[in-house]
Amino acid sequence: MMTTQRLVSLITGVLIILIVLPITLSLWLAHRQAHELFDQELNAYAERVVARSERVRQQTRAALEEVSRFEGETCSVAHLRMLQKVSYIHQYVQSVFYLDNASHPCAMLNNPLAEKVPGSEFIAPGGYQVWLISRHDLQTDDKMMAVSNGHYMAVVDPDSLIDVLPHPDYPIHAALISEKDHQVLASNVPLDRDFWLKNLHYFTSELEKDGTVYRQQHLPTVGAILLTWSSQQPLESSLHRQLAMWVPLGILLSVFAAFLMLRLLRRLRSSHYRILDAIQAKEITVHYQPVVDLQSGRIVGAEALARWQQPDGNWLAPDIFIPLAEQTGVINQLTEYIICSVFDDLGDWLATHPQQHISINFAAADLCSTPLPALLQQKLTQWQVAPKQIAIEITERELVTPKTACPVIQAYREIGHTIYIDDFGVGYSSLSYLQDLDVDTLKIDKSFVDTLGHNPVTEHIIAMAKSLALTMVAEGIETTAQRDWLLARGVQSGQGWLYSPALPKTEFIHWANDNLQQHPR
Repeated sequence: MMTTQRLVSLITGVLIILIVLPITLSLWLAHRQAHELFDQELNAYAERVVARSERVRQQTRAALEEVSRFEGETCSVAHLRMLQKVSYIHQYVQSVFYLDNASHPCAMLNNPLAEKVPGSEFIAPGGYQVWLISRHDLQTDDKMMAVSNGHYMAVVDPDSLIDVLPHPDYPIHAALISEKDHQVLASNVPLDRDFWLKNLHYFTSELEKDGTVYRQQHLPTVGAILLTWSSQQPLESSLHRQLAMWVPLGILLSVFAAFLMLRLLRRLRSSHYRILDAIQAKEITVHYQPVVDLQSGRIVGAEALARWQQPDGNWLAPDIFIPLAEQTGVINQLTEYIICSVFDDLGDWLATHPQQHISINFAAADLCSTPLPALLQQKLTQWQVAPKQIAIEITERELVTPKTACPVIQAYREIGHTIYIDDFGVGYSSLSYLQDLDVDTLKIDKSFVDTLGHNPVTEHIIAMAKSLALTMVAEGIETTAQRDWLLARGVQSGQGWLYSPALPKTEFIHWANDNLQQHPR
């Protein structure tokens, strides 16, 4: 069974984790969320570019299919008007040409736009032939894309393939690079071809370099590689926003968890759990103070007294931890522990000395405990000890309501236990009070023994005990004068430093055996 000390250590470790974990988790979530948003924007942008490329491809294919259905005279006015109409209707098609022979007026070679870029030709899916042509009419180095299927050629501006708006918070760029000769077909910002050839031409799907993320994917319908890239600076800005959202939440969770765990720690460190741990660890031991016959000096029994040694070696006074046990609701467990300790310590000794007894202190809550009578009976049977050898001491202060206590006390007396009233005179002592209680022995408190001769209360207590035919035990006898004064007034037994302090079990057994030898009957 785990002790409270170990449980406290465990909970302290959990507390540290619960403080650190939410904050760490919030940092991780912020970092992850920022990266996810960054990735989502890059992916969304690439998807929009791919969708645009597909729309351009479909329009180009539709334009070629439409002009191929013309059945009139080629290069006629009607034919040329139809070509112009198709170019006008399809947004992404710049122009459409008829390719019959080199000498025909509307043949490609007679048109200044129709100079083919060497080595740029490839076959797209569906049998469409694609190549690049120069753009001499605008006096630029830009290339146009020509697509042919049969006798017609459609010209498309490659920039239209990537002409999509990026996210306003993420300046994302795109470029199309020919898979065949690695020419930059289109780019919305200048792209260093040498950089691409050096770092990306092996088709790395993703690369981070110099604070920029590059991604590539194949576009087989246009025979190109789509390259998208973005600076990681927006990622850092997004991370700051996510941190501003997640970290306060993590701190709040940490504070809440710490509050709950600290409350639990305070509870576990309370007297309730400290006493339970002491019982479990057997840190509380039982010492025995001999009770002797004042006339003969012979031992007649002993009082069992709980002692709790602290880690620093000092002993915690019973006046401190017994009330704590009562206040924190563990007095029943403590009394059960003391009963078991008494029989474990002195069970054999009591069995071999049937005239001796051990008195055990009961608290008010013990009188209402159902397990205690059964435990006492079980121990008496186990060790073959008579019930009269276990006396039950009840402090007068515990008996505020005698009517409640009387039936319980009577039940113990019927079993055979002797009932003591402890510390009598400190609380509610009166003749009528004693008359209501069915007890056997009255113990005179040490405070009255210390003031013998000039405190009339002591003689009053003795007189009440005699009138009720109660035997008496005086506590705290330290001098022979005190002994003689008590003996002269009929007090039968006593305990105190005149005879012996409370002793551990081994020392008590030695003392008792020596006393019995010195005072034979």
